[in-house]
Amino acid sequence: MGKTIAQKIIAAHLLSGEMTAGSEVALRIDQTLTQDATGTMAYLALEGMNIPRVKTELSIAYVDHNTLQCGFENADDHQYLQTVAAKYGVRFSRPGNGICHQVHLERFGKPGKTLIGSDSHTPTAGGLGMLAFGAGGMDVAAAMGGGAYYITMPKMFRVNLTGALRPGVTAKDISLEILRILSVKGGVGAIIEWGGEGVATLSVPERATITNMGAELGATTSVFPADEVTKAFLKAQGREEDYTPVFPDEDAAYDRIIEINLSELTPRIACPHSPDNVKNVSDLAAVPVNQVCIGSCTNSSLADLLKVAAILKGKRIAPSVSLSISPGSRQVLSMLAKCGALEDILASGARLLECACGPCIGMGFSPNSGGVSLRTFNRNFLGRSGTRDGQVYLVSPETAAASALSGYITDPMTLDVLPEITMPDCFSIDDSGVLMPLDEEAAKSAEVLRGPNIKEFPVGKALEDGFDGTVVLKVGDNITTDHIMPAGAKILPYRSNIPYLSKFCFEVCDPEFAQRAKETPNGIVLGGENYGQGSSREHAALVPMYLGVRCVIAKSFARIHVANLINAGILPLTLQDPADYDLLAQGGRISLAQIHEGMKNGSLTAKAGEKEIKLCCQLTDRQQSILLAGGLLNYIGEGGL
Repeated sequence: MGKTIAQKIIAAHLLSGEMTAGSEVALRIDQTLTQDATGTMAYLALEGMNIPRVKTELSIAYVDHNTLQCGFENADDHQYLQTVAAKYGVRFSRPGNGICHQVHLERFGKPGKTLIGSDSHTPTAGGLGMLAFGAGGMDVAAAMGGGAYYITMPKMFRVNLTGALRPGVTAKDISLEILRILSVKGGVGAIIEWGGEGVATLSVPERATITNMGAELGATTSVFPADEVTKAFLKAQGREEDYTPVFPDEDAAYDRIIEINLSELTPRIACPHSPDNVKNVSDLAAVPVNQVCIGSCTNSSLADLLKVAAILKGKRIAPSVSLSISPGSRQVLSMLAKCGALEDILASGARLLECACGPCIGMGFSPNSGGVSLRTFNRNFLGRSGTRDGQVYLVSPETAAASALSGYITDPMTLDVLPEITMPDCFSIDDSGVLMPLDEEAAKSAEVLRGPNIKEFPVGKALEDGFDGTVVLKVGDNITTDHIMPAGAKILPYRSNIPYLSKFCFEVCDPEFAQRAKETPNGIVLGGENYGQGSSREHAALVPMYLGVRCVIAKSFARIHVANLINAGILPLTLQDPADYDLLAQGGRISLAQIHEGMKNGSLTAKAGEKEIKLCCQLTDRQQSILLAGGLLNYIGEGGL
């Protein structure tokens, strides 16, 4: 039987394990990336491993999240990242050079290679035919140190695309359509491979939009073939030598096949407060709009913004609308300026923001109270925008631009004319915003600079064989990492200061949580389905660990978060019978005994008063060893890399 694209790349990078769904496999990693909101902890972990130099083919530290320097905290983090990258052999993408996923797609991604990044949208590079995974910072640090990256071998889903998109319908609408079909947890445990005759009609940036949004499905990653379209993109970037054809075998088998006819697709919109709350744009045509934000790692390519400029040209945005534009990279911004498109955008009344994540992670440009904000982003979780009652909708750049002009949610297919754009044969290339590391000899004496906001990496304690705990918080389904550890301009600057950051843990759900958890020995968090979906931020595990949480019991977990819990030394358990969730209450006592034996057997029994609760504990031998050691750093310190 033939292999899928993912199976071929996994086979070529397999260090150990069997390629059967559900088994743990260890992969050799070619490239890593970090960003500044998660990168400080990743490099603090790398320093703790006592490895003098990274061992990957390419590692890059990007600064794109915390670029607002309202105080010393972000600037100190950037200085730390620049100096630690120089010392350890990592390239450093300076603030203003662009969003990590957009820059990596343009300048560094290679078909057929593996990539992990401390950002959940690292699968963006799958648009180039890479096998790219979002991961916790400790996992990225281990890979930089020469260690393997471990995943559970996924199932294989294929989405067959037929036909071609009509004017006004975009790759973003394809992303929202697959979210409508599968939901935010429909991709859990699967790699989504895109194929069919319709693939050839999509550019690399369009493919990258789709693989980027695959993170919202809970998928392990998403990937497109590397074909002549890929080759042409790399050639235009001056990187034709990086091209390698990547295709599935004709007789490759898939666990599920989904059909989407591009010719029948219409513009889609994700309504508050979940990316899978998808409707037709035409159904919401009467909704007034207060704000429009165009950009993010999902939709900030040159092609995206040229289309926006063409729609806005010669027109003014509605008086009721505030419009922001965030180019994805300095390359994009430079080329918009050279061709005159930037002038068309600014003349419409739009506000130009930095080449950074910006509003997507709540770093400025929050909507007004209760305001309707249309965003070309990937997430619209409650409060993520920085305005708790903000009504955030996810749309394509074309829908966003059309709506900014009318002041109402507007289907771009209703416009009199949708201008066509012409992409350049060659992109402007200037890599001066990426600093090369020091050579090995100079690095030996180089100093790593740490500001006062950078605190030590918290370390967990060995897992006892049993303990009595208290449910310090009970939450529902689809709890995101934004619920656990919020983003935003007020909080993000403290990502390298776990003690201070801990004050905001679960603030969205319960403002009293942090103090209660700190005062309660052996805290237990109880969650519903898909607990921990969203970002790869390991702070959502490190901070609860710092506050004394020893265990999380849930109906089910998101992939990256359960790995982060284990790496932090927190025991993840699932309810054998989801109905038992209703038997457990916040403040209730739970007794766990014979944990070590239970981990080996895959199940254990908890006592909650007179009730016995059956819990699943499906952990690999390696994961058990990490928990017994008190977390990944302790495990590596014991020789476990």
